[in-house]
Amino acid sequence: MNRGNVQKWYAAGLCFECTGCGACCSGPGEGYIWVTRPEIELIARHLKTTPGQLRQKYLRRVGLRTTIIEHETTKDCIFLRTIGGRKQCVIYPVRPSQCRTWPFWPDNLSGPNAWNSTAVRCPGINRGRHYSAKQIEQIKRNKQWWLNQNDIAESSQK
Repeated sequence: MNRGNVQKWYAAGLCFECTGCGACCSGPGEGYIWVTRPEIELIARHLKTTPGQLRQKYLRRVGLRTTIIEHETTKDCIFLRTIGGRKQCVIYPVRPSQCRTWPFWPDNLSGPNAWNSTAVRCPGINRGRHYSAKQIEQIKRNKQWWLNQNDIAESSQK
């Protein structure tokens, strides 16, 4: 049997609308926010710094990979800041692939119980925009989002 033909539990699609609450970027547990070399370069450019300075101040190596550091006490992503009384991502237009694919991560999509358990933490799950199963699969595969530079330029101007 070809695994590609297996019916996904979310074949009818799922709803998600980001509320901007920052819960997906927050502790309490420590995690990893993986970044690639092209993403590091884009984040550095966005923050008007060099990739080397970005690595020194905001990134750390874990084995062969690089992750964004987290606040020591809260375990929030270092780029999640309170601005005007609201948590916001200061690198949102150039956020890493891992952030862009939330909540359509393999663990969250492993079954309806996992999806609904994640919804307890993320108020945007099961509300708002409907994503078809095909759209969800496309989002999950979009690892090189930066190849469409027009999206980045337009996001930065908003």
